Amino acid sequence: MNTNIKDKNIFIYPNDWKKFIKSIEKRKNKLLYEFQFNTGCRFDEGIHIRPIDFDLDRNNVRLWKTKTKAKKGEKVGTPRTISISPEFSHKMKRLCKDKQQDNYLWKISQAGYNQLMKRKFKELKIDNAEQFSSHNIRKTHGMYLKALGIDIGEICTRLGHDYNTYIKHYGSADIFTEKDMTQIRNLLGGLYMRRRMF
Repeated sequence: MNTNIKDKNIFIYPNDWKKFIKSIEKRKNKLLYEFQFNTGCRFDEGIHIRPIDFDLDRNNVRLWKTKTKAKKGEKVGTPRTISISPEFSHKMKRLCKDKQQDNYLWKISQAGYNQLMKRKFKELKIDNAEQFSSHNIRKTHGMYLKALGIDIGEICTRLGHDYNTYIKHYGSADIFTEKDMTQIRNLLGGLYMRRRMF
């Protein structure tokens, strides 16, 4: 395989994600990686999050700095409100406590974020370490939701994709083992569990 070709469609297997997130020493950096993993947001969407953007009683977050889709005639991106799991909501509640409501929660460049990720993947001997970036965390979130049987329309709304983009860039979810599936359910916690109860 030619590792010089950038594969934007690769994702992270659950066991590799667990090893990676455990390896991040700085709590704030770890929580930004976890935020992107738990929401599927783009890096630029996540870095602009403030405490005021959460409704933690409802386990929601509003992504307000979203991608502008010029081909669709947008002059600014369309904000979207998405759910987060109760478990992750609790982590965010602790992070936001006593913070200025309109201040950004994280300060790291996308280059620094990606470099740290590549370095850790390399240290952990994860295959194709140089291929990974923030985009692949987003890809991982979408693949995990697909594996759990979440409706494609819901996934598209959550990720800010149209249907054709999603179909083109997300592969088969049948590649996961039963062990992978158990880990995926554990990693995403109670996300989408509520609707299964009704």
